[in-house]
Amino acid sequence: MNDKAKPDVVAGPVEVVAGKAGKPIRAGDPAYVCVARHGETDWNIAGILQGWIDVAINDQGRRQAYELVAGFAGSGFTCIYSSPLVRALETAQIIARSLRLPPPVCHDGLRERNFGAIQGIPKAELAELNPVLLQQILKRNPATFFEQGETMDEFADRVLAAVESIAVTHSGERVLVITHGWVMDVITRHIANLPRSAMLNMKRKNGECLWLAVTPTTIGPL
Repeated sequence: MNDKAKPDVVAGPVEVVAGKAGKPIRAGDPAYVCVARHGETDWNIAGILQGWIDVAINDQGRRQAYELVAGFAGSGFTCIYSSPLVRALETAQIIARSLRLPPPVCHDGLRERNFGAIQGIPKAELAELNPVLLQQILKRNPATFFEQGETMDEFADRVLAAVESIAVTHSGERVLVITHGWVMDVITRHIANLPRSAMLNMKRKNGECLWLAVTPTTIGPL
């Protein structure tokens, strides 16, 4: 992707004084945000932690993106936000083109968790290198320590701040967000009033969605 084709990147909270078409933002007027996991990658199939490593979606991932398009017909989205990682961005670009929406806006806060030194290592190899760590990963334990990676609080803080900042900009609108599995875990725990350290007995599938009602200070289920 050349420099001219790169989407806008938002590094942090967005400050605005008016909503769409100059409409003043009203305090309590929520944004309706649909959060979806990106399409499948070959590394998803191989059981490799991707983290911040860029891995493109595969043919199945592209089919999943088009399945999302079909499901979103008539949803009334005004825009799409995406993690800047290519697996999320390509998913978002397919949806944006198909729904005739503006190109996705990348937000750094929507990145997957940084898994540090073990990014790119197959789980089969990790089973020999560090079987205890692998068991924690398989349980999707948010309190797992990742050498050179993000802590649970660092990760959760940036994810929730990103979602709230999008609501500031898009009060009263419907917004699609394309992101990652561990990001969706953070949001799932938050809206269920669970501790950040709680382990969930589920894993979001590629293309799975979660609807939210979001104000600049609250994130809740829709």
